[in-house]
Amino acid sequence: MRRLVRDGDRAAFAQLYEQFARAVYNHGLRLTGDWSMAEEVMSETFLSAWRNRGRVHEDGGSLLPWLLGIATHKADNARRGARRRQLFLARQPRPAEVEDFAPVAVSRIDDARKLRAVQAALGRLRRQEREVLALCVWSGLDYQETAEALGIAVGTVRSRLSRARRKLALLAAEADLEPPFARGEMTGVAAIAALPVRKELT
Repeated sequence: MRRLVRDGDRAAFAQLYEQFARAVYNHGLRLTGDWSMAEEVMSETFLSAWRNRGRVHEDGGSLLPWLLGIATHKADNARRGARRRQLFLARQPRPAEVEDFAPVAVSRIDDARKLRAVQAALGRLRRQEREVLALCVWSGLDYQETAEALGIAVGTVRSRLSRARRKLALLAAEADLEPPFARGEMTGVAAIAALPVRKELT
């Protein structure tokens, strides 16, 4: 697979997309907290992967860490772009309110509420800690794969993940004192801090 992708085999690249598109999308969603932004991250990731396929080494395991490493940078760019747009819109005159007659999608609203709660907690972590947490805990990469995805040392992955877990645990403990979320939503944050992580492959 690595050799075929490196050589520009379109069928192999299509297979790569079919195999990992969902994982890349989920990673983008967790880092951005926005469905449409996650779609953009996924598209940009595979476009960048195709353009930079010549950098793929023929030796190695799954290409998922490589893809998630690209997606991490794309998500960071998307978040910065969203912040710039929000600042621009905040300076504009407020439009007249229009009543929304669309049917209420209850399950989607609930999912969005939970995602906002988790995003609010992750927003209190440093960017590097969020990225390691997303790769190790949610995307299921081991320490070595996460280090490969981010271009950092395995020891750095361990220390960043440890700090992220400690901070999330503190946020869960402080929920009743200074809750940044609606009551009950910190349960998900505490669960994130307790999720297992794959160890290095031996």
